[in-house]
Amino acid sequence: MRKVKILAHISLDGVIEHHKDFKYPGWIAPYRSPDDMGTLIEAFGNRFDMLLGRKTYDEFLGYWPNAGDFPLSNALNAATKYVVTHRPESLEWGPVKDFSRNFMADLHNLKQTEGPDLVVMGSISLTSELLDSGLVDELLLIIYPILMGHGRRILSDNFGARKLELVKTSRSSTGLMINTYKQLGAL
Repeated sequence: MRKVKILAHISLDGVIEHHKDFKYPGWIAPYRSPDDMGTLIEAFGNRFDMLLGRKTYDEFLGYWPNAGDFPLSNALNAATKYVVTHRPESLEWGPVKDFSRNFMADLHNLKQTEGPDLVVMGSISLTSELLDSGLVDELLLIIYPILMGHGRRILSDNFGARKLELVKTSRSSTGLMINTYKQLGAL
């Protein structure tokens, strides 16, 4: 059975938005180091697939296919991308499969199959829904020592409270806290 893991780069006040159109687009860049890349790859696992919303897929399409030959890029490019979209005909960065109207049922069925774990990155609109559904097995938060004050947060305002258990924690050389949590259920 596959696991679903959410991986989020997050400020101390819960902001995960860092795309190029955001007021502070590069806030994660000063904290990147080669050591942290190894930690990220370890968190993903040796082999993984991705579950992405359409906006994140399109943003990744603009970078990762041409990012060069290094472990994270190679792993992301090799992963099957399961994309929640209403426009499956325009998916071009593969291997790729689309989830459409019944994506929760599709995800539930996919979790029952043998294969690599499914990693959710970015995809703010999916995060709350996936956690609320109980389909998320792990939540990996890469916590940056920054307070943003505003920006899109990891959870929507209608999110139902959940209990988590800290499974693993580490600190990077640049001051990041990397915490892995297991979801226990509703609060």
